[in-house]
Amino acid sequence: MESMMVFCGTEDTVQLPLYATTIGYWEHQEETERPAGFPDYQLHQILDGKGELTIKDKRQIVGPGDVFITFPDIPHSYTPVSREWELAWISFQGREAGGMLSYAGIRESGIWRLREAELLAPLKEMLLLPGGNDLEVNMERSKLLYSLLLDLKRNLPPAPNKEDELERIKPVLEHIELHLHRTLTLKELAEVISVSPQYLCRLFQRTVHDRPVTYINKQRINRSKQLMYQEREKKLYEIAQLTGFENASYFCAVFKRLTGMKPEQFKQLHGLD
Repeated sequence: MESMMVFCGTEDTVQLPLYATTIGYWEHQEETERPAGFPDYQLHQILDGKGELTIKDKRQIVGPGDVFITFPDIPHSYTPVSREWELAWISFQGREAGGMLSYAGIRESGIWRLREAELLAPLKEMLLLPGGNDLEVNMERSKLLYSLLLDLKRNLPPAPNKEDELERIKPVLEHIELHLHRTLTLKELAEVISVSPQYLCRLFQRTVHDRPVTYINKQRINRSKQLMYQEREKKLYEIAQLTGFENASYFCAVFKRLTGMKPEQFKQLHGLD
């Protein structure tokens, strides 16, 4: 592939939640200094060679398999430290740009290591699109940009200790799934992996970002939705019993708190009456 840069038309796509502004590939990236930052989000993927990235006076080396992402208006610079420094990039904007990055665990400018060093598939597809700026091509770029940011979550491995914590809590999540139909105490769940209830609560917050009780209630409500569909003849109090709620009133209260509607409204909305 030869070096290229595409300036994307944004007259129509600016209304979309995500849209590309520039896309490119350099066989050799030259030194770039941006003391005032760049107006858009940028994602660079290193394909070969090494460079040095400086963000707010912090210097780091980036090489194959790395991506570095810069947020709008954050001062930064990057320069090659090898004879050839090959990379691909995309600049983007949109009201959901920050949220999509946050979903992948990216909340500030920095460097991340990919699980695999190959060029990210959606970015590769964007580079292979026609270079024109008609609406259809720009819409396709926006679709691929959404895929790219969504894929980041699974392409970026968790921090080593977080990965260990996810593995450690997995038996608890499986235990919950198998016993949603009955009362589950914090003590019982902690005993599954031989920790204290207090430590289990901290583990839940760090891995699934919920308290154990909240997580269990969410799983119970999801199970109740499936039961309303699969066993339509059952009354709400029976659904409540099958999903581990003490009574129908508490079930209905939790259902409304988590979904914004009563179970009866949910059934009516989905034609399950």
